[in-house]
This record gives sequence, structure tokens and C-alpha cells, in this order.
Amino acid sequence: MGPIREERELSKVSSLDETLSKVPEVTLVFWIIKIFATTLGETAGDAVSMSMNLGYLVGTAIFAAVFAAAVYTQIRAKKFHHVLYWVTIIATTTVGTTMADFADRSLGIGYAGGSSILLALLLGSLFVWHRTLGTVSVESVSSAKAEMFYWVTIMFSQTLGTALGDWTADSAGLGYLGSAALFGGLLALVAAAYHWTKTSRTALFWSAFILTRPLGAVVGDFLDKPHSSGGLALSRYAASGVLMALIVVCIFVFPHRAAKRAH
Repeated sequence: MGPIREERELSKVSSLDETLSKVPEVTLVFWIIKIFATTLGETAGDAVSMSMNLGYLVGTAIFAAVFAAAVYTQIRAKKFHHVLYWVTIIATTTVGTTMADFADRSLGIGYAGGSSILLALLLGSLFVWHRTLGTVSVESVSSAKAEMFYWVTIMFSQTLGTALGDWTADSAGLGYLGSAALFGGLLALVAAAYHWTKTSRTALFWSAFILTRPLGAVVGDFLDKPHSSGGLALSRYAASGVLMALIVVCIFVFPHRAAKRAH
């Protein structure tokens, strides 16, 4: 009976592993870290491209290399690793910051043009993902192909968020606090729809995921932009350090579990 029982236990463990995805369970802590990470992406991206005077193109090249390495490691991993996951998220948000700034400012596309192009790329990524795998639910992210779609979509959403945040804060004249109130209000509406309607959970997840990026972008700009521009004029390095410390605390203090895979 011993070998049979052991085989059954191993089968149960294997079955459990197969039901888990390689992305975290979506909880309140997930969204808190996500907002910290998107804000860090803005301050750290600006620190490299502006404070270090490396420019948007060089900054994009640096963060793109980090992003590629992180995604490669994430896809090669056999199971969910919460630290690796959040390192990859931070990589997407920093490369998104410098990439959007390069397109909007260096290439002269402008905030409206950049936001429109990035929105089209984001929707196109979701469309191809759905046509290829039949779902864009995060709970389905357990194969290399699904992960590739997941991270490409996230990179587009992070880049779009930077352009959208700059557009509302600067071109639309809302300023940093006004833009933060706008995106915070939209996130509150998404949360209300989650709790009190039967709207698709997948649609609500991606709506919230996309909206947290421009919220982080304008909060990051509010922290480090000069007083004359409506910011607090804090050091980009100091702001990035504090945000990183908050993320580390959230990662190691609170529990993180892999999301159950959808069937």
C-alpha cells in the first residue's frame, strides 16, 4: 500500500501545480504594489533619462535590456516566483516611461498621437492573444506562449499609461493632482463594477491594470517635478528609493500565492 499511496500523493501535488498559473493571485496587496511599481517606473525612468542626462533613447535601451532579461527569466521559471514577477513588472514600467517619453518628445509624435498609437498596439495585442489562445484571462497564464502575450500586453499598457498621464496633466491642463483624481476616480468606478455588477472580471482586470499606470505616472511626476510645474521637487533618487523600499516591504511582509489557473 505504501508505494500506491505515495504515487497518489505525488499525483495530487502534480495536479495542484498544473492548476496554478505563473502570475499572482489578484488581491488588494497586488494593486497596492502595482501602483507603487508604476510610480517607481516614472521616477526611476526620469532619474536615468533626465537626472543622469542619458536621454530617452539610451534610457530606453538600458531598461529594454533589463526587461528582456527579466521576461526571459520569468518564462524559463518552472513555477510562480513573486519576487521575479514584481522585478519584471518594474522593468516594464521603467521601459514604458522612457519609451513613451522618447516617442512623445524626441520623435515629436506628441501626447495625443503617442497615446493613440499605443492604445492601438495594446488593443491589437489583446485581440491577437484572444484569437490565438481563446482567452486573455490572467489565470490562463501558465504556458510560454500565454506568458509572451501577457508581458507584451503589459509593456504596451505601461507605455500607454505614461503617455496618457502626460497628456492629461500637461496638454489637457488638469495638472498632476487633477489627473491623479481623474484616474483614481476611474479606478473607483472599476472597483464598484467589480463588487456590484456582473461585468466580465477579465475586462475589469485589464481596465484596472491599464488605469494604474497613468495614475502612477502623474503621482511620480508630482513627486519629482519642480514647484513651478506643480510638483514637490523631490529628488528622483530619493523618491525612487522610498518607493522601492515600500515595494520590498509589501513583497516580503504580505503573503503571495499563484492564481488558480482557469479551465
